[in-house]
Amino acid sequence: MKIYIVYDSEGGHTEALARSIAEGASREAQAEVHIHHVHSASVYDLADMDAIIWGCPGHFGTISSGLKAWIDKLGHLWANGKLINKIGAVFCTTATQHGGLESTMVSLMTPMLHHGMIIVGLPGNIPENALYGSYYGVGITCPIDKDELISEQGKALGRALGERVAQVTKKFIHV
Repeated sequence: MKIYIVYDSEGGHTEALARSIAEGASREAQAEVHIHHVHSASVYDLADMDAIIWGCPGHFGTISSGLKAWIDKLGHLWANGKLINKIGAVFCTTATQHGGLESTMVSLMTPMLHHGMIIVGLPGNIPENALYGSYYGVGITCPIDKDELISEQGKALGRALGERVAQVTKKFIHV
């Protein structure tokens, strides 16, 4: 099963989260994980993927311009129904606690719904998420005044989302 992770990252925080998601997805034996910064990601690769996970820093509660420009290139895939029934998931980072994590994730899901994708979130019964409550995907706060790019909890949430996407994708495509 093929899982494609694309991210926009400016200070390395979102890239670190993307890498933890890839690590979690790779725990599934049949997973072939592709991870790309938005500037090196090809929209043409998506048609051959089973699952697509995309994320970015939240910019004032919405998608970063880099990822939005990339998503806007998906029109031909939409017109030909190439992403229908693919598994999708989203993630984002912000610098402040109330920096728009949930609104950014909802914004990231909207194009997936337009493409007919099946969105996977992160349930509250997953131990890493039980008290955190990142149900729409993974949204974490990464204060810029810290030495670490993301916290251990953020890494654990990322791994949990990647693993969940891989498990759901495996069930859906009957690998």
